[in-house]
Amino acid sequence: MAAGYQPGFHPHLPGAKYTFLSKAIGATMWFFIFYRFRQDSGKLLGKHPWEGHGHGHGHEQHH
Repeated sequence: MAAGYQPGFHPHLPGAKYTFLSKAIGATMWFFIFYRFRQDSGKLLGKHPWEGHGHGHGHEQHH
């Protein structure tokens, strides 16, 4: 047995390139999610585009 052996899993740290790349991809993902939420927030929160116009539109029939 080698001296100083510690049982268990000891992974190596990722390189600087991979750390930067993972942060850049993660930031891009969150920017896209926030962008889409900004565009579609009304639909996600329950406000549909056809509900804001009123129900009349010149039609006198009631359903």
